[in-house]
Amino acid sequence: MESGGGGGGGSGRRLRKTESAEMRWVVPGGACEEDEIESSDGGGADTPAAASGSRGGGGSDDDDDDDGYEEDEMLRQRLVRTGPRADSFDVEALDVPGVYRHQEFIIGRSIVLTLQTLGVVFGDVGTSPLYTFDVMFNKYPITSKEDVLGALSLVIYTLILIPFLKYTLIVLWGNDDGEGGTFALYSLICRNAKASLLPNQLPSDTRISSFNLKVPSVELERSLKIKERLETSSMLKKLLLMLVLFGTSMVIADGVVTPAMSVMSAVNGLKVGISSVNEGEVVMITVAFLVVLFSLQRFGTSKVGLAVGPALFIWFCCLAGIGIYNIRIYGSQVLYAFNPLYIYYYFERNPTQAWMSLGGCLLCATGSEAMFADLCYFSVRSVQLTFVFLVLPCLLLGYLGQAAFLMENLTQSQQVFFLSIPSQAFWPVVFIATLAALIASRAMTTAIFSTIKQATALGCFPRLKIIHTSRKFMGQIYIPVMNWFLLVSCLAFVTVFGSINEIGNAYGIAELGVMMMTTVLVTIIMLLIWQVNIIVVLCFLTLFLGLELFFFSSVLGSAADGSWVLLVFAAVLYLVMYIWNYGTKLKYETEVKQKLSMDLLMQLGCNLGTVRAPGIGLLYNELVRGVPAIFGHFLTTLPAMHSMIIFVCIKWVPVPVVPQNERFLFRRVCPKNYHMFRCIARYGYKDVRKENPQAFEQLLIESLEKFIRREAQERSLESDHNDDTDSEEEIASSSSRVLVGPNGSIYSLGVPLAESAGADNSALGSSASFDGSLDEAMDGRRSLDNELSFIHKAKESSVVYLLGHGDIRARKESFFLKKLVINYFYAFLRKNCRRGIATLSIPHTRLMQVAMQYMV
Repeated sequence: MESGGGGGGGSGRRLRKTESAEMRWVVPGGACEEDEIESSDGGGADTPAAASGSRGGGGSDDDDDDDGYEEDEMLRQRLVRTGPRADSFDVEALDVPGVYRHQEFIIGRSIVLTLQTLGVVFGDVGTSPLYTFDVMFNKYPITSKEDVLGALSLVIYTLILIPFLKYTLIVLWGNDDGEGGTFALYSLICRNAKASLLPNQLPSDTRISSFNLKVPSVELERSLKIKERLETSSMLKKLLLMLVLFGTSMVIADGVVTPAMSVMSAVNGLKVGISSVNEGEVVMITVAFLVVLFSLQRFGTSKVGLAVGPALFIWFCCLAGIGIYNIRIYGSQVLYAFNPLYIYYYFERNPTQAWMSLGGCLLCATGSEAMFADLCYFSVRSVQLTFVFLVLPCLLLGYLGQAAFLMENLTQSQQVFFLSIPSQAFWPVVFIATLAALIASRAMTTAIFSTIKQATALGCFPRLKIIHTSRKFMGQIYIPVMNWFLLVSCLAFVTVFGSINEIGNAYGIAELGVMMMTTVLVTIIMLLIWQVNIIVVLCFLTLFLGLELFFFSSVLGSAADGSWVLLVFAAVLYLVMYIWNYGTKLKYETEVKQKLSMDLLMQLGCNLGTVRAPGIGLLYNELVRGVPAIFGHFLTTLPAMHSMIIFVCIKWVPVPVVPQNERFLFRRVCPKNYHMFRCIARYGYKDVRKENPQAFEQLLIESLEKFIRREAQERSLESDHNDDTDSEEEIASSSSRVLVGPNGSIYSLGVPLAESAGADNSALGSSASFDGSLDEAMDGRRSLDNELSFIHKAKESSVVYLLGHGDIRARKESFFLKKLVINYFYAFLRKNCRRGIATLSIPHTRLMQVAMQYMV
């Protein structure tokens, strides 16, 4: 493998061999470019005996990492296109095949897929006719038929502009390889520009086949400048994260209000059919339905989607049928509402009433964000076709029918939907409406589960237990803690507000908060990734953000009625996510600063009381570069270490899925005879860590053997171009510094961390061949066989998991606010979130733990 800092002629020849046709953006002339920073981590590439084979002094110390970060932050030079620089992780990533393909829409499954899509994606927007006109005309009575036409025209064009034009035709294409939602957009931006605040990005991440990196074109300078600005401005990175966290908090708040609004509006139909039912009884029945709903949430999405899909299909048919019936009975004058001039006349006659009704009008577009967030379960094409050819026509007919009824019954502006139902079909429709409302509530909850999993993987939400409900579809998940939290919050909203009119205003605030954040993020994607014409981008931003701000002004005007409770709820969620991300980032940066230097690591050894015991030690850490400080804590705590040490970093990369054959990347740490490696296990935010410990160990060892074979093959190809003087000096040096202890154990002073021999030497096979007794005539093949044999016998001895619990506390001289956040809020979240042992599925019988505290 070639080190990023390697020089010399042989390096140049190898660089041309491993160079990819894909071009990347790097800073020209920079001495510490990203690839070099990644390679100069103090690993084996810096030593003469390392398998990375660097020549001509291509390494640097661990401190170069921090210097490289500072220089990278200070660079403001223009980026140009150039060939990729070779790095050991990069070269290894190039050799790993595999392409992940998202499941496409198949014609043969269209009927089943349509039913599942209806049951999961469109339940929320489908139940909006239950309450839209009720909330619109709640504060001001209808005085004329023209008011009905104006309100109907508002609803029609809101449906056309937001769910249809914005989400179905534009936003859905901003998905992250099939994943939708606020964090999917953020992940897509972070993948194409290093906008993440957590400094654990590697150049090798871009080699993942599912990365789908689209670099800016030279012809479009604007895209290039935006990419450079995002990568070099820490303020813009923080602002982007704050917008994403705000949008996510609004999504969760939306998931609390949606069940309350949908179920209560459906249960209100009982007040029309049974005059003796009062508001209190409606609340009690709503609470009972909500408890049943959230209790059934743990069942798989595909199963429930297929089961309730026919019910939603019947519901949409009911909407269309009732609409057609009312148009025929009360007249077709409502078709005039397709003329947008009626909106102008509506505002001209009574500006205040029209402005206040905007909050209720927006409710016809509820579920638009859920339609995007739930995209992970279905393809873009299936969602688009179902909405255009089934959902939208049925919704328009439903609203036209209600308006036709209202124009002939101006005094009956509440419970409009249920009053407009033909008497013969009243109770069947009430039953279907209640069932549809329960399904709509489930749609938003599944979207929240998907969003939280994405946020957790990207370090923005505390770890929670995630249950995968489907063996076929990895995106179908259930989060028990979040499910019951949403239930409690939803019940609180229902009992406190007790009316769909008050809940409706809070509903509008949550929906608009998410919609505005989606508009901003999609605008960035248009500029950075899609590279759309600036005129089109400005039209998109001006039209939709201006429209959403206009709606937002209306709902904020009624916040004093009780909707402020939802804003407080969203603010608390925002603080939880921000504090978790801040503490995680601070902890990682502290570990980077305190990582062990290679000089210190190579001085430790048997002469200081440290010996090697048979077996493999998997030391879990979060660092992608350098040796973590917790390893030094292990060395000072334990009398012996395993004959092979592998630093395992579980890293979440900003892609939905990492193919299994691209999961592991390896590098040597220290010379070959130390038997120390670093392994980066890469997972996408949609990936499932289903592997049991035995399967994980097997995959890891197999990947390590492939790495060693590839390394030996590359060294043999380079042997014709390199001198053997370094190897001869190393062998002579190591063979002359052997010490035999009083108990017969063999120690090598030249290799301080060499394994202990003695009675256990036979179990390690050819361990001596890596210390002082290497024959000068041994060829590369025998060396490879010996090392592979060493790995197998070490694995047979034992595989032990070494887990370090790193904690952070604020220094005494820190500001009061920092002490409060780190020592209390962040500590409380860490104490109550899921522990790393449970997340990693580590068996307790083979687990060793050491705690360490960092002062920040």
